[in-house]
Amino acid sequence: MSVRPARASLAVLAATLSALALALALAPAGALAAQPPSAEAARIERILSETPLIDGHNDLPWEIRARFHGDLRQVDLAASTASLPAPADGAPLMTDIPRLRQGHVGGQFWSVWIPVETHGAEAVQMTLEQIDLVKAMCARYPDDLAMAYTAADIVRLHKAHRIASLIGIEGGHQINNSLAVLRAYHDAGARYMTLTHSSNTAWADSATDDPAHHGLTHFGIEVVREMNRLGMLVDLAHVSPDTMRAALAVSESPVIFSHSSARALVDHPRDVPDEVLRLLAKNGGVVMVNFAPEYVSEARRRWDADRAAEVARGNSPPFGGLYIGQPERAAAALTAWEQAHPKPAVTISDVADHIEHIRSVAGVDHVGIGSDFDGIPEAPQGLDGVDKFPALLAELARRGWSDADLARVAGGNLLRVLGEAERVSARLRMARPPSTATLAALDAPAAPAAH
Repeated sequence: MSVRPARASLAVLAATLSALALALALAPAGALAAQPPSAEAARIERILSETPLIDGHNDLPWEIRARFHGDLRQVDLAASTASLPAPADGAPLMTDIPRLRQGHVGGQFWSVWIPVETHGAEAVQMTLEQIDLVKAMCARYPDDLAMAYTAADIVRLHKAHRIASLIGIEGGHQINNSLAVLRAYHDAGARYMTLTHSSNTAWADSATDDPAHHGLTHFGIEVVREMNRLGMLVDLAHVSPDTMRAALAVSESPVIFSHSSARALVDHPRDVPDEVLRLLAKNGGVVMVNFAPEYVSEARRRWDADRAAEVARGNSPPFGGLYIGQPERAAAALTAWEQAHPKPAVTISDVADHIEHIRSVAGVDHVGIGSDFDGIPEAPQGLDGVDKFPALLAELARRGWSDADLARVAGGNLLRVLGEAERVSARLRMARPPSTATLAALDAPAAPAAH
């Protein structure tokens, strides 16, 4: 009996094993571990082929403005942006077309945020420039991105394997206290507006500012009514609980929280209290869960607060701190503190916990995904870019979620809300004309009583 075939087989096997070992050695760290099991991945892919995954909030347009002066010729979204230089106080970009494709994103609300310090005509101009930038993104990459204005548009574009691009105004300060400007934004394509950002407006209270109105003023109520008439989603992310309740009391359409989480799990004012979640269920709206570490981890929220206190303790010029005017000593002291107090890890499991809590309180029809990618300085482990959405759904699948419920959280709930807002708009447009109300007329101080 010849032994040559056996030796040849062993040689082939050895070569195969060597090649496999080399491939494993060259694979990116954690790449294999990051891949869900093939059956699980196939299940998620099948669900997302039937229902578009819709992310409620992405801040890439502002990052393009800030990093590349709003010039799309300076950044290639058709290639990975992850390794592009980041500003000293910023994170690598979390969004590009290849990763959107890997993440099976079917619809993306692009935020056209502008700083809250920007007011008046400048705010309106800057907002229109950001809206124009979103449309320019779609024009530059027409095979991948396309503008969407209705729920039907999202479904149609998903079937065509293009990413439906929608616009969200992130702050009521952007309308310059004008319902005519609000209507112009809707005509330009905006399909939601967050009533406030991080500061109060003249007509609504923010979650992260001292109460001024204790909810909505009379003009604020009229803003919500006009948004209902237009078919523009009322977004309650960033607003105070009083404002949440006031808007829910007046809105005839389902509302959204485009990027918020559950306050019962993390006591951050940007998150939604259980009381409001129960009201939301009656309204028919949806909370799209945010990925910001400090919004989804109580340990991280407290660590951030402790670190901020330590920064102030070290150097708070002109008169505060242990090392006033000595930035090197203050930096060394902060480094020592960070070494003694490691930053708590935040993971994909924390985000899934918030989704499950909202489901348990409001119901599975009232929860979605609102990442806040490229608007947060870092993301949870396992959710560091738009390519990782399937990993979040896989985590929920491992917790026993059905295909139908995964489809709801992925995008089905948002599609329902947007479609209902369109139906309410059609009814209200027949019932009443555009509002001509003004801030001065509705919120002017009452005249003193005659004597």
